[in-house]
Amino acid sequence: MNMKTLFKTPTVVTVFILSIVLGIISCDDNKSKESENESIKDEQQDSIVEIPVKKVEPPMVIHYKIDSLNTSVELDSFKNRYSEAQQKVIYALNRIELRRVRAGKNLVVPDTLFDDIFNYAPFPKNLELLRDIPKTVLISQRVQGIALYENGKLIKWGPVSSGKKSTPTPNGLHYGNYKAREKVSTVDDAWILPFYFNFMNFEGVGVHQYELPGYPASHACVRLDMADAKYIYDWAQQWELTSNGKYIHKNGTPFMVYGEYDYNSPAPWLQLAANNKSNEILDSELKTLEKYKAAYNADEKNIRDFREKEEKERLLAMNSVK
Repeated sequence: MNMKTLFKTPTVVTVFILSIVLGIISCDDNKSKESENESIKDEQQDSIVEIPVKKVEPPMVIHYKIDSLNTSVELDSFKNRYSEAQQKVIYALNRIELRRVRAGKNLVVPDTLFDDIFNYAPFPKNLELLRDIPKTVLISQRVQGIALYENGKLIKWGPVSSGKKSTPTPNGLHYGNYKAREKVSTVDDAWILPFYFNFMNFEGVGVHQYELPGYPASHACVRLDMADAKYIYDWAQQWELTSNGKYIHKNGTPFMVYGEYDYNSPAPWLQLAANNKSNEILDSELKTLEKYKAAYNADEKNIRDFREKEEKERLLAMNSVK
């Protein structure tokens, strides 16, 4: 069949025309799909570029309330309300041991409970004035707390019971001297003091494990929780004596004791319910610590300064030989 004959047949002509039209439509559809795909790609690229940066939330603000355990029923309810780890944190915040908690006791409780007391530190997380001291122990008598710093960074804190009103713990810059796994008290030989670390040699004052009643109660020493006493026993450095044992060659870890406990006001931790910043370090206390730091820097028996002096003397000796 020739072309003329082909196109004279109506059915064939119709089919031929329809195939051309469908081909055109198909091409347009493909172009439309390609265009649509390009548009989707553009939108995907734009969406990747415009992903918002996740905002970092500010540190959580913790507030406190007073839980009055007036009856034994309320005390039992309190113990059932919190896990063992949470109770331990609450007791530490109140500077008291579990066995000293009785009906009629008021306890301060945070609105957000972590299993680690570190989150409730009344001490700065970073203290610039201690930055060039390898290890420092701070003892605040005002808030009855102890803090351990490494080059100005807080690594641990805990509750204490310092000297009572009649036998206060002496404030000042002291140094870790000697330690004993167990020591017999010089006040009463029936008292055994685990993990004792002395910081006032002639006065016989140091830190050690003993019960925490929720107020200053000791005979000048600083009582600690057992875990804290063990930690300091291993962590703090003792003095180094000369070969004849008569003189101090190097000081041990500085123990900086400061502040005064107010016996005429509610316990400082109970005041957190009215002001959650009330236990933070005061400007006047920082000035006291600055004085201690100046005294530390002026003492050649401190590790850092003693080594610097030895190095200077070595260089002077080398130069004199030349």
